[in-house]
Amino acid sequence: MPGPRARPANNEELTLIPLRDFETRKTVHISIMKSTHGELRALLLRRGLSMQEVFDALASKICEGDTALVSILDDLVIGKRTKQLKRVSSTDSESIYRVIADENPLT
Repeated sequence: MPGPRARPANNEELTLIPLRDFETRKTVHISIMKSTHGELRALLLRRGLSMQEVFDALASKICEGDTALVSILDDLVIGKRTKQLKRVSSTDSESIYRVIADENPLT
C-alpha cells in the first residue's frame, strides 16, 4: 500500500512521503545473573514468549497500577532500604570501634 503523495507543483512527478511511526520505542539494557537469564529464557520459550514481550507487558502493567506488580515494587523498596541500613550500621560500628581504639586512654 503506497504512502501519501505530495501535491505536485507545475505538473511534476508525484513523490512518496514516508509515513512516520508515531509509536516510538525505547531500548532498555539490563544486567541480570546468567543463571536467572537462562532459567527465564527457558520458561518463556516453553510458553512461546520472548523476553521483549514479557518485559513490555510487565512495564505496561506496572504503569497501569497492577496491584500485584506494584506490591512487588514496594517489597523491593523495603528490601533496598533494609540493605542500605545494614550497610550504614556496619560502617558506623566500624567507625565507632576505630574511634574507641584511637581515643583509648589505656593504650
